[in-house]
Amino acid sequence: MHMNGYTPQIGDLVWDEGARTVGRVMDRVGTYWQLKPLDGGREWDARGPLRPATAAQRLAAGVALANARSRGRPR
Repeated sequence: MHMNGYTPQIGDLVWDEGARTVGRVMDRVGTYWQLKPLDGGREWDARGPLRPATAAQRLAAGVALANARSRGRPR
């Protein structure tokens, strides 16, 4: 899945439009891109078009990760 000529690469931080969240590209299996949350949770198959995560989306994901760690949920 790609949009506007963008083809994700392994390790990219992307916005999954279908899941409406940021994920790190882990793999591509056939036509599916597999993403993983920044906090290391469970991988998922991208549900919608992917595009590079914006600076604001990267920041929000980083803040959410830092908040989770401060509440004693290290990942």
